[in-house]
Amino acid sequence: MDGEFRTEFVHDPVGLRHYPALVLNADYRPLSYYPLSLWTWQDAVKAAFLDRVDILAEYDHVVRSQRMEIRVPSVVVLREYVKPRKRVAFTRFNLFLRDEFSCQYCGAKQDLTFDHVLPRKLGGVTSWENVVAACAPCNLKKGSKTLRESGLKLKRTPRQPDAEQLRNRGRMFPPNHLHDSWLDYLYWDSELEA
Repeated sequence: MDGEFRTEFVHDPVGLRHYPALVLNADYRPLSYYPLSLWTWQDAVKAAFLDRVDILAEYDHVVRSQRMEIRVPSVVVLREYVKPRKRVAFTRFNLFLRDEFSCQYCGAKQDLTFDHVLPRKLGGVTSWENVVAACAPCNLKKGSKTLRESGLKLKRTPRQPDAEQLRNRGRMFPPNHLHDSWLDYLYWDSELEA
């Protein structure tokens, strides 16, 4: 199996391309916004069959077995509440999400990497408070210099986000496809316009 096929398969599973189900926690909020908590239709049907979820909305598409017929779930809600994590893992993805997928020096959104504000060679550590998203040109310009030496300025002081902050930040980046049946459940807790 060649590497390109394997990567494509992992990042774009067939079950999510056709009839994905939005998964809500027992409080009717998505388990995560970014990435959006989705199951394949097969997992949603299995969870409904095992009585682990309630089906809130369905697609027009029907699947059949020898003994039964079921409309494909579009939105499911877990019967038991899953407590969200309080601690946020320090990952490249979460760092980019905290920094809104933009360079913290110039605001660019392409060619992102990360930068140690206080360079490691000067004692800087890899932590939420010392690492920011940076575009390759700004990262190259800064190199192993301090902010003062490089002439760059941070748009925001880096801080460790809590889980709720990252969840709210993730709501700013909706996926390319949102099924109509999901909309009432994705933004129900946002403030209404007057």
